[in-house]
Amino acid sequence: MLDRVRDALYRAIATPTGDSLAPIRLPKDLARRLNATLGRPLAPLDELGKRARGRQRLAELRSAQAGGSSPVVASASVATAREAAPILVYFEKDRNVRQLTRVEELLGAKGYVWKRLDVAGDEATLDFVLREAGCERDDLPIVYVASRMIGTLDALVRADVSGELATAILG
Repeated sequence: MLDRVRDALYRAIATPTGDSLAPIRLPKDLARRLNATLGRPLAPLDELGKRARGRQRLAELRSAQAGGSSPVVASASVATAREAAPILVYFEKDRNVRQLTRVEELLGAKGYVWKRLDVAGDEATLDFVLREAGCERDDLPIVYVASRMIGTLDALVRADVSGELATAILG
């Protein structure tokens, strides 16, 4: 039921109907921006369905991990006893805070220790990070494991899923 309401509200703000009139266009534009800022809680039904399936799959993986049935989890818990490579998360103050939070949630869920490095006001470090990562300021935060650049949140998730992150951190 709630998903249908969210879909209807999304369709109301996403359609161009009424955008030629300022009293309609301005609130719709504000609603679109607010929706994007909040991580798109209003979305089409198919996207909301994908999110629900993703949450369900995540819950299944977490319950399997808690039960100790996954061999990857067992090897990771043994490997954390070894010295882990330092994880550095370069970010710029007040830029992409939501992505920074998600990066930290992913690292925290894996039990890794990381260090946050704010590059706001440090142009030399910012230039280095952007040049090495081959990205723009809007792509921050960027994750490094020791001297190896992992990348943005998307690259971090891909590295985690493929097992490259654990290999880079634990050797």
